[in-house]
Amino acid sequence: MKLGGDLTSTRWLVGKGLLFFVIVGVSGGLLVFEEDRLVRLALVCLCVWSSARSYYFLFYVLERYVGVEGRYAGLLDLIARLRRR
Repeated sequence: MKLGGDLTSTRWLVGKGLLFFVIVGVSGGLLVFEEDRLVRLALVCLCVWSSARSYYFLFYVLERYVGVEGRYAGLLDLIARLRRR
């Protein structure tokens, strides 16, 4: 794999998408316990950014680059389609 090039491996793309979901979960969970305003602001920004990237991953990357056939209506539709496969 060449550094700085496009990511083309399906396994790495899915791993990257899963990491966005981990970031959403961790930053959202830490928001509950954090008291400092600046840290809370940073966690909110991180949570919003990773949520947007997760959405992009689910509805663009999976369809175009990973090979999930056709369009799907939402996360539950995607899970049902992957189970049928």
